[in-house]
Amino acid sequence: MDLQVGIDWLTNALYSYWLVYLLVGVGLWFSVRTGFVQVRLFPAMVRQLFASRTGSAGGISSFQAFAVGLASRVGTGNIAGVAVALTLGGPGAVFWMWVVAAVGMATALVEATLAQVFKVRQPDGTYRGGPAYYIQRGLGSYRWGAVFAVLLVVTFGFAFNMVQANTIADTLASNHQLPAPWTAVGLMIVAAPVLFGGVRRVARVAEVVVPLMAGTYLLLAVVIVALNLPALPDVVRQILEGAFGLDSALAGTGGGLLAAVLNGTKRGLFSNEAGMGSVPNTAATATVSHPVKQGLVQSLGVFVDTMLVCSATAFVVLSAGPAVYVPGETGPSAGAALTSDAVTHELGDWAALPMTVLVFTFAFSSVLGNYSYAETNLTYLGIHGRALTALRTLVLAAIGIGSLLALTTVWALADVAMALMATVNLVAIVLLSGWALGALADYRASVRGGRDDRFVGHGNPLLPGDVPGAVWAPGASDGRPADAHAVG
Repeated sequence: MDLQVGIDWLTNALYSYWLVYLLVGVGLWFSVRTGFVQVRLFPAMVRQLFASRTGSAGGISSFQAFAVGLASRVGTGNIAGVAVALTLGGPGAVFWMWVVAAVGMATALVEATLAQVFKVRQPDGTYRGGPAYYIQRGLGSYRWGAVFAVLLVVTFGFAFNMVQANTIADTLASNHQLPAPWTAVGLMIVAAPVLFGGVRRVARVAEVVVPLMAGTYLLLAVVIVALNLPALPDVVRQILEGAFGLDSALAGTGGGLLAAVLNGTKRGLFSNEAGMGSVPNTAATATVSHPVKQGLVQSLGVFVDTMLVCSATAFVVLSAGPAVYVPGETGPSAGAALTSDAVTHELGDWAALPMTVLVFTFAFSSVLGNYSYAETNLTYLGIHGRALTALRTLVLAAIGIGSLLALTTVWALADVAMALMATVNLVAIVLLSGWALGALADYRASVRGGRDDRFVGHGNPLLPGDVPGAVWAPGASDGRPADAHAVG
């Protein structure tokens, strides 16, 4: 059994017999327990996003934290990932990406809220938090917090960044015949100044780049869909029939309905990251008056990522028709090139350059977001100074190596790492759900009372107990007192 076959077997085992059920099951459970917050509080999510650009007082604003989270979400998963899902699972995989996102919005709210509840203040005025922190502070287990931190560093610092770099190299080679080694060197040169600048620099870059990038790509997709409006009903039919195995010709190459479900789940999780435990790392960095406010913003990020950007890619590819994509015949090695080919088929060869720029920006922004997650967990593990510099150097090396590997290899490695990390986080947030649901009840009470009170984590009857530390203590200002920067 060679390495690729072994990794494929492990990936299928993890998703077929475990993660699909855990991911969707936890999402449904949180949807019910929160009263389907993704529907009922959707207007509040939008309002909170547009009201969150200021108020960081020297830290990171809620909007900046949203942008960093979206930088990681909106990346190659939206271009190459959707293309891979279509080639391996058929059009029906798109439907299951929607399902994962729909229930995942509730999961995203819960994990981001927990990240805010259990965050800690750093000496430089910023915050750190996320699953490693809420596992230790909420469940009292440093060991499992460390296990999660190591899994995240491997997944985001190395595996996912290899995927992003591979997509850039694939696009430049396909559209402009640029050799992969040149791409590898160029990416490392461009990424180094931002990675070594820390989380604040990542946030400032993401705040500008991500909204512009996502908006441009959506505009491009809207133009293509408008040009193919008569084909829209057929595209929807392909997705629905493929989702339930009603048309074997559209079911993909991996086993019909099962292929659609598995590939839709894998690519959906990679793209929107709901339940994976990644976005809570940046959700915790925001300065907000109530944990649920950031939970609402991060939940909206799942909607933007999958329901808008991923759907745009799917409609672009499916609208292009058999000239570009034939279900069950187009191979997974197409990757981002499939999406790029669909765009140029519809708009002309001139679109190759804008697509290259978009793919580069999508992937590069994800590299920045991914690294910010890794750095948060390196801090948790007590890695500072020279050790942190060494790991930053290794991340740059992973970016270079990812540019040179085969597409199927880097995706398979990312899938395994993602499944292990998500499992630890999903179990943790279920065990800690009382804290998130209590915070949500507190937020609802403040809204019903027509006030915008700061969240208090001590002596709050809606919580299972007192929140450790002084961030949410009575009398603290927007969670910015001199809280001990240690995790304990």
